[in-house]
Amino acid sequence: MSTVYLIGAGPGDPGLLTIRAKELIETADVVVYDYLANKDFLGYARKDAEIIYVGKKGGDHTLPQDKINELIISKAKEGKSVARLKGGDPYVFGRGGEEAEELVAAGVPFEVVPGVTAGVAAPAYAGIPVTHRDFTTSVCFITGHEDPTKEESGHNWEVYAKSNSTLVFYMGVKNLPMIAGKLMEGGRDKNTPVALVRWGTRSEQQSMVSTLEHVAGDAEKRQFAAPSIIIVGGVCGLHDKLAWFEKKPLLGKGIVVTRAREQASGLSSTLKSLGAHVYEFPTISVEPLDDYAEVEQAILGLATVDWLVFTSVNGVKHFWNQLTEIGLDTRALGGLSVAAIGPATADELRARGVAPDFVPAKYVAEEVVAGLLERGVAGKRVLIPRARVAREVLPEQLAKAGAEVRVLPVYETRLAQQDPSELIAALEKGRIRALTFTSSSTVENFFALLPAETLKQHPEVKIACIGPVTAKTLGRFGFTPDIQPADYTIPALVEALTKGL
Repeated sequence: MSTVYLIGAGPGDPGLLTIRAKELIETADVVVYDYLANKDFLGYARKDAEIIYVGKKGGDHTLPQDKINELIISKAKEGKSVARLKGGDPYVFGRGGEEAEELVAAGVPFEVVPGVTAGVAAPAYAGIPVTHRDFTTSVCFITGHEDPTKEESGHNWEVYAKSNSTLVFYMGVKNLPMIAGKLMEGGRDKNTPVALVRWGTRSEQQSMVSTLEHVAGDAEKRQFAAPSIIIVGGVCGLHDKLAWFEKKPLLGKGIVVTRAREQASGLSSTLKSLGAHVYEFPTISVEPLDDYAEVEQAILGLATVDWLVFTSVNGVKHFWNQLTEIGLDTRALGGLSVAAIGPATADELRARGVAPDFVPAKYVAEEVVAGLLERGVAGKRVLIPRARVAREVLPEQLAKAGAEVRVLPVYETRLAQQDPSELIAALEKGRIRALTFTSSSTVENFFALLPAETLKQHPEVKIACIGPVTAKTLGRFGFTPDIQPADYTIPALVEALTKGL
């Protein structure tokens, strides 16, 4: 028998997941998650882990609570460690206590991993501190949706109304007219500020502030729905002054990242930090070669090479993997001149103790050729570790200039086996604002997965590409980029997106 971990997954922002929670998700045999637990967390799970969705949304239960209890117990008794992901904190209106009681009754060992609860996090992201010395020194967490099987309500509305505490209601948006009415009946001033925060801490976050008298009508006009947190009290008056999250320049804007999964994290995380809703749709799969005998021979013969030219981060990584595999290190490059096609590739080299001798001002093969010609590459022996299939401009132009060029495949790229149905659904619902392309390969593979005619049905979607070579490839499919930075780098692409959306 193994252990069940009742894990608070936090309110939605992946950055609010605890380190302990991440460790357990990474090692669990089974991950059981609900409606409010961000799907991004599933990326931490092992590839062979069993993933089970048991979400409950607006009364629509994928699996009733008693069946969830049976499920986690049975999986543990099969000897599998179970990560039970629950939105927010498992013991704050998360029914974690009920699940823990069932586990005890079944003799199944368990642990509880607290999570950041929405009642604190959502107001904070909306500029509302739930306690503040100028307003209140206490806060009360209240369910806005009681167990319908209870004979009597657990609420003492008169106490809530007369208290000076900040009142935070979970799951109460459907009952908002009743909640506001009960508080006013109990004596709470009708002008008391009330705030609603929907999808708190996520890119979809929305917030509004009204008064106890008008909040129900205002919420209906603005179509506020679950999941929303309701905050009642003077601290709501700080919303406009302290709000920060909803000022992010890309908040809620859907942006598709088409880079290989191994490379997408940097671009995705930067866009997310600016508030974007990122759809990762990797079109390229970066794979090692089946046979590295040729690479090993080339590395052992580096003493005969004058220039080592890297055209990508992947080229550096896979070259170094083989360098290490045969027991060598950076010293094997002693006496060579090294070039990098751009700053990211240069940084990857510096991380391995190699300062590139040349990085072009513009990060395309043509600029590398021009720079190397200025440095007297004619008559020199040049080795280019790269993908098996790539543009031939660099080796061809260097050879024309009189260099002795050898292309050395150190990895290969393949079309990712990606299902476009989720992306197509997001396009049809108007959730996508921009597509990003960082290479010609991402363009070609994207349209191999999703027909160009499908995208042409959505002219409102802007296309952002990293440079002129990628733009030229887009043109072959009938598209002109709407956004293209002057510098062909990821940071410049992000800046251009921020200005162009």
